[in-house]
Amino acid sequence: MNATAANLAVWVGEKVVWVKIAGRATFTSSVDFKTLINQLWQKGNLRFVLDLTDCVLMDSTFLGVLAGLGLKFSNAQSGETPATIELLNANGRISDLLENLGVAHLFRLSKNASPTNDNLTPIDQAAASADRQEVQRTCLEAHETLMEINPNNVPRFKDVARFLAEDLKKMEETK
Repeated sequence: MNATAANLAVWVGEKVVWVKIAGRATFTSSVDFKTLINQLWQKGNLRFVLDLTDCVLMDSTFLGVLAGLGLKFSNAQSGETPATIELLNANGRISDLLENLGVAHLFRLSKNASPTNDNLTPIDQAAASADRQEVQRTCLEAHETLMEINPNNVPRFKDVARFLAEDLKKMEETK
């Protein structure tokens, strides 16, 4: 397993998508994760269970991507069935971060649930070949989302967001 990226294993059933996230959920795996969940949602999947039993940490980018998905799903347009994200067995550090960043309300949190994916079919997911610019854009959007959801996050992330925006602008100018 890559020490800097989370290992994502995915199973899709009739009524549920099960994603096991093992290792470190960081900006390096956030683009693949966001792409995967959006594609499965667009195919009509509405219940996502993220098994965090073996996830040791989430950085602010991954948390921002996750919060953005939670916000998007909870703000379903009229006529759309809202999707849900359940976080299964998040460790204390991740649970504290969700609370401290003011995004825990976007998810259903379950503890001590025993993961069962016996009736689910594994799917292969190709790793996205995200370029540096796409990763940078995802990082910026994730931090902007965290600041939008909870104004208390602005002092935490405004400098990071400004740096990411400036760096992204430089990348776009040199293209």
